[in-house]
Amino acid sequence: MSDYTEHEGGLERRTADEILRVEPWGPHAVRVSATAGPAVDPTLPGALDSPATSPAVDATVSLLPDGRARLVNGRITAHADADGRLRFTHTATGRELLAEKRAYTWYPGPRVYADGRVEQHFEAYDGERVHGLGQHLHGRLDQKGHVIDLVQGNTVATIPFLHSSRGYGLLWNNPALGRVELGADITRWTAETAAADRIDYWITAGDPAEIMESYAEATGHPPLLPEWASGFWQSKLRYRTQDELLAVAREYKERGLPLSVIVSDFFHWPKMGDWRFEENEWPDPAAMAKELDAQGVKLAVSVWPTLEPDSENYAPLQAVDGLVRDGARDGEPLTFEFPARGHGADLQPMAYYDPTNPMARRLLWQRLNDNYRSQGVTAFWLDSAEPDMPPALAARALYSTGPGTQVTNLYGLYHAQAVADGLRAAGDDRPLTLIRSAWAGSQRHGAALWSGDISSTFDSLARQIRAGLNVAMSGIPWWNTDIGGFNGGDPADPVYRELLVRWFQYGTFSPIMRLHGDRAPNHPTFSADMTGGPNEVWSYGEEAYDILADHLRLRERLRPYLTELSVQAHRTGAPPMRPLFFGFPEDERAWEVDDQFLLGPDVLVAPVHEADARTRTVYLPGECRWLDPVTGTLHEGGNRFDATAPLARIPVFVREGAPVGAAFASGRKDGGAGGPA
Repeated sequence: MSDYTEHEGGLERRTADEILRVEPWGPHAVRVSATAGPAVDPTLPGALDSPATSPAVDATVSLLPDGRARLVNGRITAHADADGRLRFTHTATGRELLAEKRAYTWYPGPRVYADGRVEQHFEAYDGERVHGLGQHLHGRLDQKGHVIDLVQGNTVATIPFLHSSRGYGLLWNNPALGRVELGADITRWTAETAAADRIDYWITAGDPAEIMESYAEATGHPPLLPEWASGFWQSKLRYRTQDELLAVAREYKERGLPLSVIVSDFFHWPKMGDWRFEENEWPDPAAMAKELDAQGVKLAVSVWPTLEPDSENYAPLQAVDGLVRDGARDGEPLTFEFPARGHGADLQPMAYYDPTNPMARRLLWQRLNDNYRSQGVTAFWLDSAEPDMPPALAARALYSTGPGTQVTNLYGLYHAQAVADGLRAAGDDRPLTLIRSAWAGSQRHGAALWSGDISSTFDSLARQIRAGLNVAMSGIPWWNTDIGGFNGGDPADPVYRELLVRWFQYGTFSPIMRLHGDRAPNHPTFSADMTGGPNEVWSYGEEAYDILADHLRLRERLRPYLTELSVQAHRTGAPPMRPLFFGFPEDERAWEVDDQFLLGPDVLVAPVHEADARTRTVYLPGECRWLDPVTGTLHEGGNRFDATAPLARIPVFVREGAPVGAAFASGRKDGGAGGPA
């Protein structure tokens, strides 16, 4: 007789040591929940807030006479052995997708419950390729063989969802600090400080597009991209006054250059945590926003989650328990030192608002609404949203939803939700926030993740290409980098100018195109007065300017295509920026290419990420033909060759007959980036 029983359309197994549940969770997907405790707690925070139900869910459960059981849900079948080990196969073919690890002699089974730690063990497979897992700067697209820490940080965004070349996607639905080890003999997920001895994962089956669609069904579909967001964003560290920012926007207009967004960076406020403009430097925000709006330009403002003790919002947040507390100081507000106005290089203690507290989220939005939105500002940049603090300090944090070791990874998700909820309540059904952190499900709140304070080198550019593709396979469609890198870069240096041009060309085809950075000459101290050198498209010399201006115009012509990709992302979860294997999973060589990408189904981009390179190897996938819009030459898919890459352009190809080819044809007519160099 089976130890399994049918439970709410799925399976349940209860023993003296464990409760195990296997249930359908959306079309073609299964959720596994297990605990060594007295009950499975459905209220613990995660990405699977409510059952993903759909008319397409038509699961069947079988209890077998030999003690085993089986659950079939569309493309995926879960096989439960008599000893509690699970195995997942493709329903139609019976091919094994993933199996929990068999126990060794005297070795625990696939699920391990220890003091302050849980582990989930899976079999490892030769030849498997693993993608996703958020944003990491190790420079690899295929992460097999790596150990990935499940922590947040500046330049690191952990999203515990992986895509496997074996035809499955797996979400580790636990926000606790931990890691995943993608070894040759085992795949092991670990939560070091797991709440209630909880193991929780979700698995789906299909080709890459089907997997991403199932993931969106389970964790949330991204909203449509606002029309304004698909154009060019201008930013730098930092525009210090209203006049300085408006002068830059006016210069773009006078030169006839497309501009969609201009950004006011940090320290535009009186005190950290006031969440409003400082009156002397920004005397009339409403007039500023009105002038920009008349030019078709959005003003975006930086919002930090940190507060000075004497800021306007510190006491109101403290009154609703809306500040992160310090477990080592009897629950007093957790603080970390950062620059503040009037203190020069002397750093001051800053507290953190707690977005896991719904009242704190509502208070934040109310201030943003009163101080920015009422002035015409509706675009927000949520910086330092990890939150940015040393690991030892993060381990002491206490949040409304639990200890930091268990829930810190959720910070960016809840922070984005605060703004998305507010915008939606105000009638905006396309919320978007530029943010430096994300977790599973952040896409449903319109998170536009960027890669943080990265280096300004060709090596850094190469790493961004792979990182962006892994973010795409993590369910976040809107991703971007600081074009040119953040840390450094001298606009007068010919070597850096080449890097800036190559990065700008890559950014032209990125989901969001944003120029930002701390350029030379830099401010000598880390203080509230800091600002970097010029960082506009005319800051890099005449040769660079002509190339950058051409690419701005090309980006403008591509915006209707990006609107189409936004609809695809919203409906199906398909990312605009895609690895080659996403569009051509049947092409084995497409799985090997990690420094090219597809922009939607019809544009193939091969960035140049080496200094002085004027050619690069390109692989064109599939059984179709690809047009070189510069030469008009058609190339057969399935071929690899050396493409020319003069400084004026990078190799880009368009699928034969695709309507988006007209954007490049226009460039040939007006001498723009789509035309001959």
